[in-house]
Order: sequence, then C-alpha cells, then structure tokens
Amino acid sequence: METDILVYIGGLALLDTLSPTIVGVTLYLILTNKRNLTSRLFLYLFTVALLYFSLGVAMMLGLHYIIETFSNIFQNKIFSWIIFIVGVILFVGSFFIPTNKKNNIPKPKTQSISSIIFIGITTFLIEASAAFPYFAAIGLLTTNNIPSSQWLPIIATYNIIMVLPALLIFLGYKLFGSWINSKLANLHHKLSNTSNSALSWIMCIVGLILIFNTLDYL
Repeated sequence: METDILVYIGGLALLDTLSPTIVGVTLYLILTNKRNLTSRLFLYLFTVALLYFSLGVAMMLGLHYIIETFSNIFQNKIFSWIIFIVGVILFVGSFFIPTNKKNNIPKPKTQSISSIIFIGITTFLIEASAAFPYFAAIGLLTTNNIPSSQWLPIIATYNIIMVLPALLIFLGYKLFGSWINSKLANLHHKLSNTSNSALSWIMCIVGLILIFNTLDYL
C-alpha cells in the first residue's frame, strides 16, 4: 500500500475527531454520571465504534462487489472521476452551509444500559448522515484496490482514532478530576451551542483531499 494513501486516510480520521456529537455526549456523561461513568462511557463509545466499523465493512464489500461485477463497464478511471466530482461538490457546498445555533447533541434519558446503547445508536445515525471523511476514506480504499487483509485493520484503526478525543477527555478527568470540571462544563456548553462551521470546514478539507488524490488518475 502506498504511504500517501495512509496519510490521506489518517488525515480524514483526524477530521472525524472534530465532530462535536461524540465529545458532547462524553462530556455530558462525565458531568452527570459519576457512579457508573467508566462502564457507561465505554459502552457508549463501543456502540458507536462498532456501528461505524460495520458500516465501513458493508460499504467496502458492496463497492468491491459492484466494481468486480461491472469491471468491464466501469473502470477505475470512471470511479476516479466520480470521486473527483464528489470532491468538487463537497468543496463548493462547504461555502453554503447555513449557520445553526440549535443544540444537536443528544442526551440519554436515563443512565441505564439500554438508554446508553440507544444514545450510541442515535449518535451513529446523526454522524453517519454527514460522515464525509469516513465515506471519503472508504472511497480511497476502494479505488486503490486495497485487499481486505489491509483495509480491515485500517477501518478498525480509523474508528479508534475517531473516538480517541473522548477517551483522552475521560483520561484527563480521571487524572485531574474536579480541577478541570469547570473547563469541561464550559466545553460542553460551547459544543451544545455550536454552529455548522465544523461541518463546513470538514466538507471543504475532504473535498480538497478527494480532488488532489484523484488528479493523477483522471
């Protein structure tokens, strides 16, 4: 596998860490659930990561099947053009994302296991609808004909990176406790009242990555 593909995918995974939903729910659990925090938080993150991983595997298998089935009709060059066009659409569309002050971070109704799993599923549905970095990474893996023995650990690592900020926040809370409680509360408040600027930047950067990655194949 070429090193530049890994660099692109690593950059896309880091972009996915900018999504406020996972961090927002993590902060909410830290601030409201002191007793069962560790088990509930890890259950939440595991649910999100497992669903994302399953989506990635399903997309990879589906795209590989389409390419193999229609290999005589759709060559890699055509798929490269499709990804290039998608990149242009994302780049241009990033400048037209409206500002939104509405709180889009879900909150569990209770601290029960079923409620935590449900909020994990809700997070996945919210994030998957605009998971442009993840979709871009899947597209890059598909068009470069990466074998399953390589793309499976890549997708798994991608999802670990995606939830890494939440794990680091949890670790910071465990190490410093009440010293950073006020800072975590302020961060949660900012994320709860965030605009769509993060989504706009993510779309812009993903679009540029797709454009530059496919130029050599057009």
